[in-house]
Amino acid sequence: MTVLVAGMRPQTAYHLRARVTLSDGKTLADSDHTFTTGAVPQVTFPTVAVNPPGRTKSGGVDLVSGLGPDVSPVVLDTDGSVIWYYYDPSLGQAPFAEPIKQIDNGNFLINYGTDVREVDLQGQIVRHLTLSQLNSSLGSAGYGFQAATIHHDLLRLDNGHWILLVNEYRDFQDLPGYPGTTAVLGDALIDLDTNNQPVWVWRAFDHLDVNRHPYMFPDWTHSNGLVYEPDGSLLLSMRHQSWVLKIDYANGSGSGDVLWRLGPGGDFTLSSTDPAQWFYNQHDPNLVSASGSTQEIALYDNGDTRPDSGGQPCSQDCYSRGVIMNIDESALTAQVLWQYSPGWYSYWGGSIVVLPNNNVEMDSTAPTGSNSKVVEVTQTSTPQKVWEMDSSDTFFYRAYRIPSLYPGVAW
Repeated sequence: MTVLVAGMRPQTAYHLRARVTLSDGKTLADSDHTFTTGAVPQVTFPTVAVNPPGRTKSGGVDLVSGLGPDVSPVVLDTDGSVIWYYYDPSLGQAPFAEPIKQIDNGNFLINYGTDVREVDLQGQIVRHLTLSQLNSSLGSAGYGFQAATIHHDLLRLDNGHWILLVNEYRDFQDLPGYPGTTAVLGDALIDLDTNNQPVWVWRAFDHLDVNRHPYMFPDWTHSNGLVYEPDGSLLLSMRHQSWVLKIDYANGSGSGDVLWRLGPGGDFTLSSTDPAQWFYNQHDPNLVSASGSTQEIALYDNGDTRPDSGGQPCSQDCYSRGVIMNIDESALTAQVLWQYSPGWYSYWGGSIVVLPNNNVEMDSTAPTGSNSKVVEVTQTSTPQKVWEMDSSDTFFYRAYRIPSLYPGVAW
């Protein structure tokens, strides 16, 4: 049999020996093989500095979606070494991966905006969809709209379906404060079966008030994160609304109704009376835990329109943070359980993940005055930074820890 060994560094000498464990518990050891890995092609990787320079006690490696000239999606060891990347020379100058995600079968899901692909560890495409193919299938199915782009996030479900986040334009006449025709950009979700055919569609224009636009209108919703919930619903992070929505998906049979809106001006009462404790213009919500009607959600709070002491959107005193919130869906209450403010403001991008040892890793895409900073901190009342990776030439749309390059294996 053939086993792909991944996760090695380029131009490095290695010893490798396979070990086979039989069903009765006995093991068979292969002989020692010595080899040197080759060089990578002319691919651009981020330049990073890591402190401390060794591997962290939390284990794992970092999956990076970088924004820069011809920057390939990459996995970096926690000392900054390149151990895996995806490169397709047919793409020419590589477009921005928004994002790349490791999925449960060990493959990677990559969105290039007009091209979505699932690739294996060898970089072989196992499933592929273009924007024109998507729009053709939407037309054939009678959905009556066309996607402008596939953007920001996507999901692969256990049944093999893909859920894509797309946006569409719709013209409105004489909206309050916007005389004449305004082309409003709103989001939609498309559930594709394993044959890339749409089987369920949700459109923001059908469920939300277009006259609520606290930020960057007519880019009305600008969603950036998708989460599949254990009860079969979906969470959708809407940056320009400063909301996380729960949508009745019901594993493809739901009505699409908005079950609740989490955030300022939404359906939940925050335990703090300080409105600045809400999140604003957030990225990358993640489900930490769920039990009954309560759940914990981590997200990167960019804070672009966080109110200052006078109740106005911040200008000179904006700040970003990582935050974990506890929400009670029955009582419609929300509480900030934990937060970490690193001391800078990143007006866009970012990601957050809770690690197996309960530490939190957080990517700030564009912190004030520099490129991206990724930090691992303790999840304590006074968080302590235990690791940091700084990029000197690339913005990290997302950078977050994955256990390893193999499903079910932790490094």
